[in-house]
Order: sequence, then structure tokens, then C-alpha cells
Amino acid sequence: MMTTPMEISTPIQTETEVSQQNADARPPPSSPVLTGRKFLVSVEVCLKSSSTARAEDVRLAVERMLEARSLSYTDGPIAVPTDDLFLLENVHRIRICETDECVENHDILLFWQVKPVVHVFQLSEEGPSEEFDGDGQLSSFNEWILPAKEFDGMWESLIYEPGLKQRLLSYAASALLFTEKGVDPFLVSWNRIILLHGPPGTGKTSLCKALAQKLSIRFNFRYPQCQLVEVNAHSLFSKWFSESGKLVAKLFQKIQEMVEEQNNLVFVLIDEVESLAAARKAALSGSEPSDSIRVVNALLTQMDKLKASPNVIIMTTSNITAAIDIAFVDRADIKAYVGPPTLQARYEILSSCLQELMRTGILSNLQDSDNLAFPNFSTLKGKLNAPDVQESQTMLYLSKQLLEAAEACEGMSGRSLRKLPFLAHAALSGPCTCDPSKFLSAMIDTARREHSELSDR
Repeated sequence: MMTTPMEISTPIQTETEVSQQNADARPPPSSPVLTGRKFLVSVEVCLKSSSTARAEDVRLAVERMLEARSLSYTDGPIAVPTDDLFLLENVHRIRICETDECVENHDILLFWQVKPVVHVFQLSEEGPSEEFDGDGQLSSFNEWILPAKEFDGMWESLIYEPGLKQRLLSYAASALLFTEKGVDPFLVSWNRIILLHGPPGTGKTSLCKALAQKLSIRFNFRYPQCQLVEVNAHSLFSKWFSESGKLVAKLFQKIQEMVEEQNNLVFVLIDEVESLAAARKAALSGSEPSDSIRVVNALLTQMDKLKASPNVIIMTTSNITAAIDIAFVDRADIKAYVGPPTLQARYEILSSCLQELMRTGILSNLQDSDNLAFPNFSTLKGKLNAPDVQESQTMLYLSKQLLEAAEACEGMSGRSLRKLPFLAHAALSGPCTCDPSKFLSAMIDTARREHSELSDR
């Protein structure tokens, strides 16, 4: 078991001492819980859209509910108690998050090992708004009020190599904490800039949006208002020479106005940042700077100005980092590679796809099970190495098929993997509800055909 708790939600929530009032609930000496410590586990509470209850009242009610029940803590939703009318009337969903980061081998945390940290939020249903510059130009950015309904569940649906999402959460928490504590930036430098790079289709943009959504929930105690500004880079290039740099400055002036509100946390997303921050060395032409150089200079200048604002985080993505100006890359605090999914990630992605098809009735469940659930990757590998005679042979066979499908998808992007079940279903001719085994066979064939078509190009 790891020796430090991984909760990153708030500075206040980093205390780890066990409360003396819970002394009667201490585990036996052989327990794996850390001596004198409890794991801090985030519990996210989503309010109904119709709820008018105060977030603090709901938080206290959920904490009382958790104290009164001997729960085991593992990632996923827990039922809203039917005997609590206040919670039943106001709460849409309660979810336990990131317990896998606290323990090894996906063990389950028991109630006496955990100090829950409750985050209460309500989804915005406003949708994105666009900002137009007039004169028939494209909108310079789209803006969401966070947490937004469009991004609900996105974080949980994204599957990467272990540790990537937690690394980003921890980075953002440290960046905001250092600013809040007034750390001298001349002695310790940080810019609150994230650069995610890798091939197309690996979910970099989705990860940025999901990260903004998650942080808006985790930090709503400090920032009751949160916005996501998605920059439309193509709108910042003018047909008039030297105008593009001015458009960049104008955009960031609007962002600067947003961050002047101290209770507002602003996330700026620049997708395919190489289009704005192209390497100036490659753009030089004689002694006359090109318009693209002016754009890069304006971008760097405006980002440096935002550094003085404590309530802004800039998130960028790139498919070709070699094309980005070195001065921009140097400003990024964290540069994370997001590559094609590993075998484990491919298995988990396809498993989540099949679970959704079973939920909707497109795939049939097993006759002896009302809710067929594939084991996670590590559990499956253990079962294959040491088969349990009591294990359902049908379930084991389907899991092996799913693993074979994941192996056949090597090199595919996350986007292609999410599309694969649809293509497999389209390739089948028959009733609307498919047998899982037949469907998995079709998915394996579809994956191999996709590989063959790619190699022929």
C-alpha cells in the first residue's frame, strides 16, 4: 500500500490525522490502514437541476449519511439513500472517485480507512456561447459555464495509462495552491500552462475539457464561478497583413477581463496550438518578419501578462510539437505525451463500450445474469493465470474474446476504438439485439479489416 494519500482537492483537505472521536471504529492491528492516518477520498455529489438547496446543507447531509453507513469505498456511483428525504429530493448522483490512486492492485478501501471529502455541484445547462468580432469574422472563442452538462461523465469515460489523469489533477492543485499562498514567482517559477501532445485521435482535447470540468468541481469552495474558453485559432488569422497579432491581443484582453473577477476560475483551451505558436525560426523570410511571427510574439506576450492572475489555467494541445516555437514549449509547466492506448487501456475502453450496449439492450445479457460486467484488466490476467473452477465459463470465454479484440486493435487511437463497436454492429445482419459472443467475433474481424485497410493506403 502506498504511504501517502493522493487527495489533491484543497489545502484544507490535506490533513491526515485520524479523528479521536472515531477511536471506537479503529481496525484491528493486522489492518492495512496507515498508522495514525486515513486516506482522503473525493465524493462528488451532483445536485438535481431542480434543486434549490444550499450546497453546504447537502454536503453536511452527505457526510452524516456516510458516517451512519459502513461502506466500502471503490470507484463508482453509490445509491442515494431512500430513507433520507432531503437527499432524495435534491441529489441526482453520488460518486466515489480515484480510490485506485490510494491503494495497490485495486483493493477496496473500507469505511474506517477513509476520510471522505465531499464536493457538491450543480451542472450548468446553458450550453456554449460564441464571441463574434463582427465584420463577418468567425467567432474568436466558445465559452462554457462550468461544470457543464455537456462534459458530465467525460472524465470517467477517458482511459489512459495509469497515473496520467492524476498527474494533471495534482499539477493543477499545486499551481493554484502556490499562487494562493503567495509564493514568490521570482524564486519559484510556474506558469499554469499545460501542453498535451501526441498523435491525432488520442483524446487530448477531450482530456483538457474533462480536466477543466473536474477542477471546477474540486475547487468550487474557492471559485464559485468557473468558465472554459475554447479559442478558435483559425479566427485569429486576418487576410490583412499584421492584423493577426492584434486579433490575438484583442482576444486575450477579453480573457483578462474575465480573470479580473477574483471568484472566477478561467480555463483557456487552445487546440492545435502549433497554428498560433509556430516556430519563428522556420517562419523567417529575409529581414522582414512574417505575420506568423507577430502572432507568436503577441501570444507569448499575452500569456506572460496572464501569469500575474492567480485564477487562470491555460491548456494547449498539439499533434506536431516539433512545429511549436521553443519559447512557448519552455513556458509550459507540464508537457504530457498522450499516445495510442496500451493493451490495458484498449481492453478497458472496449469493455466500457460493451457495457453501454448491454445497458441499452443492443447487446443481450447472459441468461443467468441481470447485469453482465467484464472484469477489469488486472483481474482478468489473474484469472487467466490461475483459473477458478467456480468462475462462470461463459463469462471467462467472453472476457478472453474481449482481450483478443483489444489485442487486434493495437495501434488504434481512442477515437477509433470508440467507433469500432458501431462498425461491428453495422457489419452484422440480423436482429437488433445481438449475442455478445457473436458481436465480439464481429468486432475482432472489423478490427483486423480496419488494420488491413490502413496498411493498404
